[in-house]
Amino acid sequence: MRFSPALSRSLRRATVPKSAPAVPRVSQLAFLPRGFATSRRLDDTWGFVGLGQMGYHMAKNLRAKIPAADTLVIRDVNEETAARFVEEARKEAQSNGAGEDTAKVLIAQDAREVAEQSSVMITSLPEPQHVKHVFNSILKPGELPALDRERLFIDTSTIDPASSREVANAVHTTGQGRFVDAPMSGGVVGARAGTLSFMFGASPENEELVERVQAVLKHMGKTTWHMGGPGTGVSAKLANNYILAINNIATAEAMNLGIRWGLDPKALAQLVSASTGRCWPMEVNNPVPGVVETAPASRGYEGGFGISLMNKDLRLALTAAEESGTPLALGDQARDVYRTVEEAHSGKDFSVVYKWLQDKSE
Repeated sequence: MRFSPALSRSLRRATVPKSAPAVPRVSQLAFLPRGFATSRRLDDTWGFVGLGQMGYHMAKNLRAKIPAADTLVIRDVNEETAARFVEEARKEAQSNGAGEDTAKVLIAQDAREVAEQSSVMITSLPEPQHVKHVFNSILKPGELPALDRERLFIDTSTIDPASSREVANAVHTTGQGRFVDAPMSGGVVGARAGTLSFMFGASPENEELVERVQAVLKHMGKTTWHMGGPGTGVSAKLANNYILAINNIATAEAMNLGIRWGLDPKALAQLVSASTGRCWPMEVNNPVPGVVETAPASRGYEGGFGISLMNKDLRLALTAAEESGTPLALGDQARDVYRTVEEAHSGKDFSVVYKWLQDKSE
């Protein structure tokens, strides 16, 4: 198995400050020692790797939806984040009238340890190289402990189809489990509310696998779409986000144009949302401050879907399109816009394109 080396700076382990509370480690689980040859049942143990803006809330919903007696094993390069997750799980258990020990969240030292202890392991990572690094660290040491049920790996990261199929092939050819690509749509708001839509790729012939994946994803979202075989989940996500990228720019331009013509922004947004121009950037994530109170634009473009993530998804979509010989007439222009906007408004929600257009209009 040949994977590209991960970015060492991105994957460097963070240090927990001395003042941080002691947190439970996966070694405290009463499981058989590593390397034990006999098959063992671990269906009550779940794994989650990657507690970023999306992953953190997804893991919280997973912990809330699985049986209270089950254990969740987590791993993140930022150990402060992992420690905070455990502490919040303790407090939530206590607030629900249960003892803090019922939270059952443990921290693993690395992704391999998560995989060893889990029958279902979910990953939510930034870039293709991070996904490859994690699965290389899981598979390279050798065979994982045997289970009485096929180990399931669900990757919710948005990466390119070629990289996803490469990882799937590595998992399947080594016989270490079943890999499913399952990126999501709905943003941080959807992740927090548990209303995400997942699109996933899994062999259509394996009905049991498809049903199992759907059941797992329903712990973190509302809707699941089986798109076909391996790699089709990420392909569908990139096609969707290509539309989102174009619609976001068009919405920002139309709102800026209408306002400069003297139209009331709320009235314009309501009209378009009831007409043929209706789209998510206009109706839900409107880029004009004050039009939609829950949109990032109404809180200084904070939170939401970061401009850097849109840049990444658009880059992956354009690369995949080029590899398949598919022309995208607006792709390069949109890419230039998002690159420029990120330079001017790094860290903001991607709807900040509107503010950039305003600045250009002055």
